Amino acid sequence: MWTEQKEAFCLFTLTEITFFFIFSPSLLTIIQLLHLLNACIRYKQTSRYTIEGIICKLLSPLQNQMGDSRVIALYITLGCMAFIISKIIISILLYRRWRRKNMVYEDGFSGGKMVMFRSATLQSLTSEEFLKKTLKLSNKDIIGSGGYGTVYRLSITDSIAIAVKRLNKGSADRDRGFERELEAMGDIKHRNIVTLHGYYTAPHYNLLMYQLMPNGSLDAFLHGKSMDRKLLDWHSRYKIALGAARGIAYLHHDCIPHIIHRDIKSSNILLDESMEARVSDFGLATLMEPDQTHVSTFVAGTFGYLAPEYFDTGRATTKGDVYSFGVVMLELLTGKKPTDEAFFEEGTKLVTWVKAVVEDKRAEHVVDSSLECYPAKAIDYFFKIAFMCLEPEPSQRPTMTEVVKMLEQIKSESAAKYS
Repeated sequence: MWTEQKEAFCLFTLTEITFFFIFSPSLLTIIQLLHLLNACIRYKQTSRYTIEGIICKLLSPLQNQMGDSRVIALYITLGCMAFIISKIIISILLYRRWRRKNMVYEDGFSGGKMVMFRSATLQSLTSEEFLKKTLKLSNKDIIGSGGYGTVYRLSITDSIAIAVKRLNKGSADRDRGFERELEAMGDIKHRNIVTLHGYYTAPHYNLLMYQLMPNGSLDAFLHGKSMDRKLLDWHSRYKIALGAARGIAYLHHDCIPHIIHRDIKSSNILLDESMEARVSDFGLATLMEPDQTHVSTFVAGTFGYLAPEYFDTGRATTKGDVYSFGVVMLELLTGKKPTDEAFFEEGTKLVTWVKAVVEDKRAEHVVDSSLECYPAKAIDYFFKIAFMCLEPEPSQRPTMTEVVKMLEQIKSESAAKYS
C-alpha cells in the first residue's frame, strides 16, 4: 500500500512539474526537473521503493531511447534556454511596440501639462522649447480657424513644422471639443487621417499638435481667392475623394469603438505633399459602440453638409457622415460651395440643384468649368455614387466601405494615364 502511494505521489509530482515547465516555465521549475533527472542518474540502480527509483522508472523509456540520461538533461537544458530567450525577445518587442504607441513623457510647466506621443518629428522637443515657440505665434502664422479654435503653423526647425490648434477654455463646449479630439485621435494611425503628435493643457487654454499638411485644405483649393487658387485636374479630384472615403471608412468600421465624425466637409479634408487626402478636425466626433446604431446628441456640424434626418432626430449615425461625404463629392465635381449665396437667392441648395440638372441629362452644365479634360463615363459614375450617398432615407445609403469599393471600380483614362 505504501509503495503504491509513493508511486502515485511521484507520478503526480512529475506530471505537475512537467505541466508547469511546458506552460509556465520558471527558474525554480527548471531546477526541480533537472534535480530529478540528476537523481535518476545517481540512483539508477536503487530499489524501486525509493522516490528516485520510481521517477527513474517513469523516465526509463526516454533514457533507453537517448542512450544516456545525461543527454536527456542536456536536451532539456538547451530547450529551456531557447524557450526563455524567445520569451525575453518577445517581451522586448512587445515593450517597444507599447512605447511606440504611448507617450514619450509628460512634463509640467507653468501650471500646464504637455504630453508628446512617440514621434520622430518631435522627439527632441522639450516642453520649455515648445512653449517658447508658441508664445511667438502671431496672426501671420494662422493657417485656419473654426468654431472651436485657431490653427497655427509652428516651425520647429528650418525644415520641420507642425500645425498647432489652440482651443481657449471658458465654455463646456470648447472643453468637450478638446476631449473629443483626444478620445478620437489618441490611438489612430491611418494614411488618410491627420496624425496627432501630442497636446498641451494649461489653465486657460489647450493646444493640439498635428502633422502639418503643406497643401492646405480641399476647401482652399476649390474656393480659395482667385490669386491663390490652384486648379485640380480630374485625377487629383478622384484621388482626393477615394482617400477621404478610405479615411472615413476606417473611422466607421475599423476603429473600436466606431467614430462618427459629424463634421465632414471640404475644409476638414487636408492635403499632404502628394495631394493625398487626410481627414481632420475631430472636435465634434462622437464614439459609438459596435452594438449601437446611433448616438443621441445635440445637433452640430456645418449647414449644407448635414443629413436631413439629423435635424429631426438629433441622432448621430455613420449614415450621416455618408450624406456629408456625398455633398463633398458634388463639391469636387461642381467646384461650388453648398453654402453658395446663389443657392439661397434661388431658394435651393447644391444637392437639389445638381440632381435636377443631372436628371435632365445635362450633367456637363454642373461640372466645374475649370475641369477642362475629364472622362465622361467616370464623371457619370461619380455622380451616381454621390447621389447614392445623398439618398433621403438613411437605410438606402451605402456604407463608407461600399463607397470605397465603388470608387475603386472607376477606371478612367485619366486615372490610368497618371497612375
